[in-house]
Amino acid sequence: MVPSIRQLCGATDAARSNHLPTGTHTRIARRRGTEPIPVPALPTKPCTLCGRIITWRKKWERDWDQVKFCSDACRRASKSNDHQAFARALEQSILALLAERPKSATICPSEAARRVRPDDWRDWMEPARQAARRLVEQGRVEITQSGRVVDPSTAKGPIRLRLSR
Repeated sequence: MVPSIRQLCGATDAARSNHLPTGTHTRIARRRGTEPIPVPALPTKPCTLCGRIITWRKKWERDWDQVKFCSDACRRASKSNDHQAFARALEQSILALLAERPKSATICPSEAARRVRPDDWRDWMEPARQAARRLVEQGRVEITQSGRVVDPSTAKGPIRLRLSR
């Protein structure tokens, strides 16, 4: 179970680091008329459907272990069998395209969308990016921009996919 924010703020640095996963966000709190006080990093986890990062909130204190989706849209889409089958097809398409090319080659998510839905592939670009984020979470691919690996949940603009190194 994740400790409350009050417990985290009162804990020592060593105790805090035992409760928090690596790669979390940090914030600074200020008291009136004093120096900034570091606030402990909040726990995060990926959305089960789209792979975006979900950051811990006070209202989820009791339910943090049950939080799986970043939004109501992801929760609704997860219940659709068509969506799940299409998501698996996109993931398999991404992996197949990467397997057909040299190990250092990259692909655009649109190539996977075109392979699965040739007629209306533009409508399926966001699900293709979601499939890529899930594959990143599994450690199978990396998302790059300008040849550099980027955080999949915050990447904006054109992205490329390559096999993990």
